[in-house]
Amino acid sequence: MAARKLGVVMNGVTGRMGYRQHLVRSVLAIREQGGVALSDGTRVQLDPLLVGRSATKLREIAERHDLPRWTTDLDAALADADYPVYFDAQVTQVREKSLLKAMDAGRHVYAEKPSAESLAAALELARHARRAGVKNGVVHDKLYLPGLMKLKRLVDSGFFGRILSVRGEFGYWVFEGDWQPAQRPSWNYRAQDGGGIALDMFPHWNYVLENLFGRVRAVTARVATHIPQRWDEQGRRYEATADDAAYAIFELDDGVIAQINSSWAVRVNRDELVEFQVDGTEGSAVAGLHRCRAQHRTLTPKPVWDPDLAETLRFRDQWQEVPDNALIDNGFKVQWEQFVRHVVEDAPNPYDLLSGARGVQLAEAGLRSSREGRRVELTELTA
Repeated sequence: MAARKLGVVMNGVTGRMGYRQHLVRSVLAIREQGGVALSDGTRVQLDPLLVGRSATKLREIAERHDLPRWTTDLDAALADADYPVYFDAQVTQVREKSLLKAMDAGRHVYAEKPSAESLAAALELARHARRAGVKNGVVHDKLYLPGLMKLKRLVDSGFFGRILSVRGEFGYWVFEGDWQPAQRPSWNYRAQDGGGIALDMFPHWNYVLENLFGRVRAVTARVATHIPQRWDEQGRRYEATADDAAYAIFELDDGVIAQINSSWAVRVNRDELVEFQVDGTEGSAVAGLHRCRAQHRTLTPKPVWDPDLAETLRFRDQWQEVPDNALIDNGFKVQWEQFVRHVVEDAPNPYDLLSGARGVQLAEAGLRSSREGRRVELTELTA
């Protein structure tokens, strides 16, 4: 049986994330596998219509991947009834306006995070989707990382007993751009362009924490701009006005305390670029992007503090590797498949615009905590 088609307007595919993760590794990978499998055994094949500001870049991408449809006219793309889904991977500053326009055109919407620059705007997007009666979703890709999927398996099995704390370390050294090109775009370091690591990463930490350990109820944070001057893509020096590091304590349900450091001004001395250590009464685990290692209570060593003797125990060797036990697909692709099923057959999708608003709420609360030097509680959000 031939797969049915689902047209998707993809805005922002000339950017790094929009192109690599969403177009190539998700939508085109789904096309290669023959579409998204539905519960009745049929399949849905995706038909992308590329949208962006640069005709030159769009044409080059379209020709590279043999894609016939592209345009710089978003209004025209949204007016095409053959494309009922709109996806947005633009810079945060312009995302809200485009999502509203797509919903007004009756399109189901799927977006990168953060969904908006402010909590008020993010909430309005969620409410607008409800009024418009359209399906909606926000990218929650890190939930599908192999390491975090293994970690969730441990959580769901009760391995930890009562979870006590979570400690996370994320980041790497992003070059300033003078003597080596920066690995991230320059707008990330300009607050006026929607940059800042808190706005970028706190929405991620919010959905990771709430889906694995419990809702975030309060935050105490300190943000910093450690590197005050950087060089942009044209080699011009500019003032970094956005935070490049954020240090936070998150208070979760059931008394769980999470501490997460996020920094683009740190050199990596760990196995992966992000790692979470979870400690519980019955066991602990350390999870990264791919690996997860665990140590049960019965296998926990008994170190003794003695500053006069060199440590002979090899602590990392005393942890056990959690096996894959399954083929784990690209996280972006898996969530694309989930959203397509949500649109086509009303399958569950908890990662909607309201969930995205909670991520923006946490970022806003963290920045407020840093600015005012105090703990900030989070209120319940409704659309």
